[in-house]
Amino acid sequence: MADSPRVTIHDVANAAGVAVSSVSRVLSNHPSASPNMKSRVEAAVKQLGYHPDLVAQSLRTGTTRTVGLMVRDFSNYFYGEMIKTMVSSMSEAGYNLLIMNSPGDAEGDSKMIEMLDQKRVDALFLATATDKSEVTRKSIAAFKNPVVLLDRDFSNLVAGRVFADHATGLQSATKDLIALGHRNIALITGTAGIRPTRERCKGFNDALKEAKIKNEVAAPITGIPSTSNARAKTKELMNLPKSKRPTAIITGGVDVTIGVLECLSEMGLTPGQDLSLVAGDDLPWLRILRPRISTVSRDYQLFGLTAADLMLSLLSGEKPKTITLPTRYEARDTSRPV
Repeated sequence: MADSPRVTIHDVANAAGVAVSSVSRVLSNHPSASPNMKSRVEAAVKQLGYHPDLVAQSLRTGTTRTVGLMVRDFSNYFYGEMIKTMVSSMSEAGYNLLIMNSPGDAEGDSKMIEMLDQKRVDALFLATATDKSEVTRKSIAAFKNPVVLLDRDFSNLVAGRVFADHATGLQSATKDLIALGHRNIALITGTAGIRPTRERCKGFNDALKEAKIKNEVAAPITGIPSTSNARAKTKELMNLPKSKRPTAIITGGVDVTIGVLECLSEMGLTPGQDLSLVAGDDLPWLRILRPRISTVSRDYQLFGLTAADLMLSLLSGEKPKTITLPTRYEARDTSRPV
């Protein structure tokens, strides 16, 4: 049997006994639609099972009710939780999210931004692989609709920004470890090409400077892109002579935390007994491990909700602004005296 023909706005108008323009006003919640007209149109829509033609709507209004979202790695727990909240908030406002995973490099990000622009998305959420690339910055600047940057800080760019205050959380963790007697403290974190890493390093260095401590482990260890790299770097550090070996490690990011824990397990070392450990970013399984691992955490869902609210304000014509959300250091079993 052939499929039934698609119900059109003309069918709804005929069933309701009104003009097509009247149906359009009701469906767009125009204030000029009278209660009687609204009732008749809604009854016809329900009776016929009418669904608006979104493609036609897009051509007519110049909008797609779609917002692009590109993140560095949506398998990361932080992004997964953030995205769930953003999808819910944007959906309630009538927008769909077109979610993309960053290719992991500046040129790939630039091409993906251009592709999203070609798909005529109404706006962009971006957590790019780096915020130090001029190629990526130019691609974002060429996109003429609203942009919200997710913990990225490109210079000379008109965009909304949602940041996490990584520096304060890291500084609190480092100061606590110093108070517990630690002097050789290692910060192992990701690429310096993104704001979270730079801010974590700032908080770490500020705490050491404030305490006037010369750290034998030297500068923060950045540029650790994967779990395997973190595992190898931890092994290298723990094989240093005792005078230079870290008595405490702070991690920056989920992948680094996993790599550090894998290495310590392979070496037979227990956090909280053989060394102190603070994980940058909390994860559900960190709360059930024993000993319980200390963390510097951020509210993933609040981050997503704040980003969505900021985007909706930009789509309604408000000016871009920067919002910084707190991080929190929680000392658990693995923050121990030397």
